Amino acid sequence: MDHIYAVSEVNGLIKDLIDGTPQLSGLYIRGELSNYKIYPSGHHYFTLKDGQSALRCVMFKSSAMKLRFRPENGMQAVVFGRISVFPRDGAYQLYCTQLSPDGVGDLYVAFEQLKQKLQQEGLFDPAHKKPLPPYPQRIAIVTSGAGAAVHDMIRILRRRYPIAKVLLLPVRVQGAEAPPEIVGAIRYANRWKLGDVLITGRGGGSMEDLWAFNDERVARAIYASEIPVISAVGHEPDVTISDYVADRRASTPSNAAEIAVPDMSELLRYLRGTENGMAQSVLHRLEREERRLKALAEKRVLTDPLAFVQDRRLQLDYMQDKMTSAARTHWDREARRFAGTVAKLDALSPLKVLGRGYAMARTEEGGILRSSAQVRPGDRIELRLAQGSLGCRVEEVEGEETHGKENL
Repeated sequence: MDHIYAVSEVNGLIKDLIDGTPQLSGLYIRGELSNYKIYPSGHHYFTLKDGQSALRCVMFKSSAMKLRFRPENGMQAVVFGRISVFPRDGAYQLYCTQLSPDGVGDLYVAFEQLKQKLQQEGLFDPAHKKPLPPYPQRIAIVTSGAGAAVHDMIRILRRRYPIAKVLLLPVRVQGAEAPPEIVGAIRYANRWKLGDVLITGRGGGSMEDLWAFNDERVARAIYASEIPVISAVGHEPDVTISDYVADRRASTPSNAAEIAVPDMSELLRYLRGTENGMAQSVLHRLEREERRLKALAEKRVLTDPLAFVQDRRLQLDYMQDKMTSAARTHWDREARRFAGTVAKLDALSPLKVLGRGYAMARTEEGGILRSSAQVRPGDRIELRLAQGSLGCRVEEVEGEETHGKENL
């Protein structure tokens, strides 16, 4: 009777068979990533496919930690690993130990992914960049203490602006330990306010050599720095994430030193020029004031102080004559008006009438007689003449019947 196998035995036989095939123990496979998942355990599970087939893949945490970029669905990649069987499911899969983008390096992909991520978060926004102080008193440098770059920066700083104090914070700038040290130095400089401006960077090298300045932790430390930061990494063509985040990018470390401080010789020339300009300005001001003082000294008010009083006396005499003439004219006009009024009153005066031979009769009480009815025979009346008056007694009254008697 033939031997009857258990399922696990069959899967074990197939696993041993595949594991014993040298062609399946180390394969490079090209395909498209799909269904990419990262589990809490740290293991990565995904499918590698092309137009006709698909292959299940797994990358354990120990290998996944070495990835320098973030795999994404739809990315063309080249993976390296071995084909084996998972006995529990009876399914074969690729146990991946290396994964890199197809056509470009993994560092380049990691750089572009981090660049896009930080740009979307606003870490490259120009509005956040702080201006550099024009005349810094202290300059903090975060770089390797043994590299040529730091010596070039110190030499240029001493030559251009020797009055500034330079503080070196030595760190490693290459390798896995470099990003934490750079971050710690930046934070330390900010905590203790060690500089008015901070320079961080290193000399040139390959992309792998400069990779510490493409680290997300370093980028965020530069963004959070209250001290303005100049990024000076590599040579002019080299561009890192730190260059995008920093307040100012320098093409080289030497250029960073030139950017950080002004040139003392240029400042001295500027100050001398300003001094000469101020002296010329003061000289011109003195000459102008001297001409003004001379012109004032020649004025009549200073050469003949009594002239002002004499002019005012003449003006006073003129005003007095003018007021006298005006008063006289006014007086004559009023005198003529008064004479006319007197003439009119004189023409209407009763005395004028009496002067023509008329008389004015009054009763004893002084009332004017206008009618014969006002008196009776025997009443005494007074006749006022042009000159003097007569006391008379009424002997006869005529016209009484017509007018009747009027009471006084």
